Amino acid sequence: MKQTKVAIQGAHGSFHEVAAIKYFGEEVKCIECMSFKDVFNHVMSGDAGFGITAIENTVAGTILPNYAMLRNSKATVIGEIYLHIQQNLITLKGQTIEDIKEVHSHPMAILQCQNFFEQYPHIRMVEADDTAAVAKRISEKQLKNIGAIAGTHVAGIYDLQLLAEAIETHKKNFTRFLVIKATPSSVSPKGGDTGVLNSFPFGEGGDGVNKSSLYFSVAHRKGSLATVLTKLAEHDINLTKIQSLPIVGREWEYYIHVDMEFNDYKKYKTALNEIMPSLSELKILGEYKRGIKVEAPDVQLEK
Repeated sequence: MKQTKVAIQGAHGSFHEVAAIKYFGEEVKCIECMSFKDVFNHVMSGDAGFGITAIENTVAGTILPNYAMLRNSKATVIGEIYLHIQQNLITLKGQTIEDIKEVHSHPMAILQCQNFFEQYPHIRMVEADDTAAVAKRISEKQLKNIGAIAGTHVAGIYDLQLLAEAIETHKKNFTRFLVIKATPSSVSPKGGDTGVLNSFPFGEGGDGVNKSSLYFSVAHRKGSLATVLTKLAEHDINLTKIQSLPIVGREWEYYIHVDMEFNDYKKYKTALNEIMPSLSELKILGEYKRGIKVEAPDVQLEK
């Protein structure tokens, strides 16, 4: 069976790898990337058929640079998955909490565990590119006095100990991952003379499509954004995410990234048509099926 190549952020054992397996199944070949930019580059170059990128966490919030990469690339969002994240303090075997001087981890993981580490002021938090990569380095170099924050499965992969389990501040700790592919997306500035969207390249809402990600900028006049939001509500569009980002070079003007959920694809399409006169730009980043919530620990990863 041909393996699906998926670019992920992080080393073997990362939550991105877990998300890839949960979404695509066991027959997946992960291409490890140390940055989100590398994930996009591998997808757009064709080295990987798909990419997995975290976009937000229920505790740590939104990863803003990834929205910019979505907007600036030609990658299309084809799906999503919500992964329940349990964070753990992982160290060499035999270490105690008093032995640990530094904990290295991804900034988002550190944010998820702030309350735990406030109890141990002697531990210095150090930002790193990836959680699993830190665990791998601790194991390979037998680094004493250094800890990593990662999933329980990572300890098994790298023969480390779980010094403290479930250290995340909130137990309902989920990370939302987007699945991307190098597919052209719909771009329609103003929608032409008629203000109507002419191109919807993702079909007519088949295959369970009930969610979309897109961004727009509103005309710089009073009430434009309020008009857009009102019209979307009138067509039963549920906005599950609204994120504004500044437009570089245009003072006090913003891109508005939104995630929309809908039950009727035709009403969704009509809603976009009707808001066009209030917009100066619109780009559909993807139309896909709403993701499910899954647990992380029950995957089996090889050492």
